[in-house]
Amino acid sequence: MQPNDPGISSETLALTKVSVRFPRPQIADIEQTVRKEMTQCQQLFAREATIAVAVGSRGVANLSLIVGVAIAFLKERGTKPFIVPAMGSHGGATADGQRQLLADYGVTEENMGCPIRASMEVVELDHGDLPHRLFMDRLAFGSDGVLLINRIKSHTDFHGSYESGLVKMAVIGLGKERQALEVHRFGACGLRDFIPRAAEKILATGKVLAGLGVVENAYDETAVIEAVPACELLTREPQLLDVARRNMARLPVDAIDVLIVDRLGKNISGTGMDTNVIGRLRISGEPEPESPRIKNIVVTDLTGETHGNATGTGLADVVTQRLFDKIDFGVTYKNVFTSGFLERGKVPIVSATDAEGYTCALRACGPVARGEERVARIRDTLHLGEIYLSPALCAEVRDRADVKAVSGPVEMFNAMGDLNPF
Repeated sequence: MQPNDPGISSETLALTKVSVRFPRPQIADIEQTVRKEMTQCQQLFAREATIAVAVGSRGVANLSLIVGVAIAFLKERGTKPFIVPAMGSHGGATADGQRQLLADYGVTEENMGCPIRASMEVVELDHGDLPHRLFMDRLAFGSDGVLLINRIKSHTDFHGSYESGLVKMAVIGLGKERQALEVHRFGACGLRDFIPRAAEKILATGKVLAGLGVVENAYDETAVIEAVPACELLTREPQLLDVARRNMARLPVDAIDVLIVDRLGKNISGTGMDTNVIGRLRISGEPEPESPRIKNIVVTDLTGETHGNATGTGLADVVTQRLFDKIDFGVTYKNVFTSGFLERGKVPIVSATDAEGYTCALRACGPVARGEERVARIRDTLHLGEIYLSPALCAEVRDRADVKAVSGPVEMFNAMGDLNPF
């Protein structure tokens, strides 16, 4: 879209900032909790054993602290820990790219006090009656045992007993690009139905010793840290997933004309924007969520941490030129091709400014009377404790005890058509 296109003008928009209150369980002393949990399964880590600590690419609060304390505990036990990236095809499906993703989270050799051994090489395992081949990171398989560390939460592609967490990390994370390609070719049903079966076979090898599962609250804070022995992983993870679901952040309204999202990125969600928040999957053959019902979504920027990976732009209807200019199509397409969900990598309408993007999105909603626009603005799908709402939406939540206005209506755009700071 060009700034002087006929029929396109930057309209003013004044929204009210509101706070949304969610349940807020939180761990006060993370180091003490990690040590306590690791002590529960310390007998699994034999002295002098080489332990591969699997760390992923998802944004996890306090990740470097949690990993660092776990590493220190293992060293005190007399083991020889090293870190392996367990993130499938992320980081451009290269060892250097995956090492860089860990560094972005503060997980470096210097900070952790142990080696990071990044490789895309895998060994093939017996897949038995599975309809796909089975792989594991070569370095992890060559160790004396693996400790998985990952956040457990709802997945953005499918729903089942096991979604995003330790079980999936054991299969696709540790299986690198080879495993990601194998499972993703079956689409969402492959993720939902085959990952648990694949995990059973991987756990049967005895190579995975335990998992350190993390659950966060709606404010991106650590709510639960639990060490789970491998023999209990398939039983315990669904229970922790239920805890994560109960603590998810959600938009306080269901029907929205235009949702403005300041930024998307892989550090926000594996799909750039959490599909559970925006109510869009865009996966062929999979039904769309019933709520929220959002007519049009405008995304204005990428996070720096995503390194140009714009997976998730296809979930939007309009993006800005600013966002488009930051896209690394090589990295993005590697991620999208591996998943097989091509819709999510497509580029929507590109607007010259934030204001023009909003105007375009609102007009595409059809006739909407002035003052009745149902518009919301969020920083990203991970941070929903404070959001902006239009007058029509404010009226809808006025009597709710969990939603409170924190400012009067303020203009969203400056004279250049850019969003004012959140």
